[in-house]
Amino acid sequence: MTTTTTSSSSSEVNALGYPVLQCKSPVPSDIEISQQIVKEVGLLPVEDVAKQIGLTPDQIIPWGISKAKVKLTKKANNNNNNDDDAATTSVHNNSANYVVVTGINPTPLGEGKSTTTIGLAQALGAILGKKTVACIRQPSQGPTFGIKGGAAGGGYAQVVPMEEFNLHLTGDIHAVTAANNLLAAALETRLLHEASQTDPALFKRLCPPGKPLAKSLLKRCEKLGIAVGKTMPEEFTKEEQSQLVRLDIDPSTITWQRVLDTCDRHLRQVQVGLGPKETVKDKESNDGQRIQHTRTTGFDITVASEVMAVLALATDLADLRQKLGSMVVGYSYSKIPITADDLGCGGALTVLMKDALLPTLMQTVERTPVLVHAGPFANIATGNSSVVADQIALQAVGKDGGGGFVVTEAGFGADIGMEKFFHIKCRSSGLIPQAAVIVATIRALKMHGGGPPVSAGKPLAEEYQQENLELLKVGVANLQKHVENARKFGVQVVVAVNRFATDTEAEIELVQQASLDAGAFDAVMSNHWAEGGRGAKALGEAVVKACENAQRDDFRFLYDLEQTIPEKIEIISKEIYGADGVEYSDLALSQIQQYTDAGFGKFPICMAKTQYSLSCDASAKNVPTNFTIFVREIRSCAGAQFLYPVCGDIMTIPGLPTRPGFYDVDIDTETGDVIGLF
Repeated sequence: MTTTTTSSSSSEVNALGYPVLQCKSPVPSDIEISQQIVKEVGLLPVEDVAKQIGLTPDQIIPWGISKAKVKLTKKANNNNNNDDDAATTSVHNNSANYVVVTGINPTPLGEGKSTTTIGLAQALGAILGKKTVACIRQPSQGPTFGIKGGAAGGGYAQVVPMEEFNLHLTGDIHAVTAANNLLAAALETRLLHEASQTDPALFKRLCPPGKPLAKSLLKRCEKLGIAVGKTMPEEFTKEEQSQLVRLDIDPSTITWQRVLDTCDRHLRQVQVGLGPKETVKDKESNDGQRIQHTRTTGFDITVASEVMAVLALATDLADLRQKLGSMVVGYSYSKIPITADDLGCGGALTVLMKDALLPTLMQTVERTPVLVHAGPFANIATGNSSVVADQIALQAVGKDGGGGFVVTEAGFGADIGMEKFFHIKCRSSGLIPQAAVIVATIRALKMHGGGPPVSAGKPLAEEYQQENLELLKVGVANLQKHVENARKFGVQVVVAVNRFATDTEAEIELVQQASLDAGAFDAVMSNHWAEGGRGAKALGEAVVKACENAQRDDFRFLYDLEQTIPEKIEIISKEIYGADGVEYSDLALSQIQQYTDAGFGKFPICMAKTQYSLSCDASAKNVPTNFTIFVREIRSCAGAQFLYPVCGDIMTIPGLPTRPGFYDVDIDTETGDVIGLF
């Protein structure tokens, strides 16, 4: 097979003053492109990448040669509710443009949303000369070694080095795992010790005589309204001692689970406390018999942890500390929420997470800057990168009336990732977006039109390899529904048709017209995977015009936080999914009452549902009708401040397929190069 290179001279430079990207045809694998860029073209020193967005050397912490942590400077570290916050000011004085990239309901192969995010940023920055930052999530190693692959983008629209991006990065996900599991261990240990010790014994161990109470214990005193002003153990009455140290957790209410960053279906339900040392005296027996202190629990994938959600939504270190300490793990028998601070763990969690709060700076194949931070899944969590990364980026591109662009990604389809971006992330940050880019592929739209199933690892059916306007005419309804949904929030919508080699001009034109008919500002074909930023130039131009025509005052939420929990769930289900209504299990109904009584009723809603359908049935394609949403349980994320209804049979830790992606991953022991990673 002959390999050709685009005709641009290697002496030409792009809008940033760097050599024009030389794209090969056929397009090599993602990792081959990344390694070719690193070895032959060379990476821009990370200090120079930082300089593009106005960051000085003392504002970054280099992490190897290709990455750097970005410090939360005074400007980027203010609480965003403050009108003097630089990030807020830059958005509201019309100097910075905030664009979210989302998509239609995807096939299991993914439709190139991350690739489009990076391609659009490359087009805006390297081709159109706009000051631009892409903000994306750190990928979980679960899908990296499972089915879907990484999240660095792909082809000639990706973050480099892609193997560093997809594997470990700067350790933020590992920090989330460590923090989550420390809290799980603290919870399990407290259950054991309360089951085996008297109140005086617990108080003596938790509050050593002659030593001031730990900060977390003082916070618990304040929460309970006891022992006000007392700091020394000797000052406490016996009643105050018992109230302080006896959490009295009801095991049936515990929602906190352990996590790991691997797809492992066998850990969805486990029994803990089976070791010979995990025994307590039987309180119902007088003969001193010991019984096993065991209970049933389970694992979630790390990116579904509330710690990850807190990382994504925290606005500064103080906010991170408050949110982590407020995370609820369960309830006492008297229905009092038990938090991480009640377990004495909030401060330690923050220490584990303090470096993870700093976004990671990297670069694309065209040397445009990227901020990588947080990685919550969209189907089982918030699905967006961090508030602080967007704040830093917006402050940078909007500086001195710069009028630049921040392109941030919302996970999976617009029905979950985009909806959570608007209702949860924008509420937390106070930031207002101007435009939404909805990524669609003709392949996925044909599937929604009744085409054969699309499965990872299996060849695509003939319908996807040849022109088929009949399937496409039916399937575009899915795209149109997402366009209509985005317009409900008052933002401009641009549809990006992510081009595949088998797409025909007639098919592209059909999708473009259908998008315009649904209310999109524009719809353009984009070929960034094969051509980099140059292939997304038309998309970039459309986004610029859409932002110019946006009116920030038009932005709106679909529900008010003062509405009841069922009302908010119903609005999302009817307005976004097109459901007829919502049904609840008895457990979910009892949890609604519990959360309302606990003061959590004014939190926004974070629906956990399948990404493959607008409904909760993954097999229901296109725009389903005559269906209800079934909520089987509702979890509270009191630290991150949202409620988490679990719909249908969604799992919070995926399983591995018969042939996972790790089969192809290896290392060249001579060079140390990673091979087979996409």
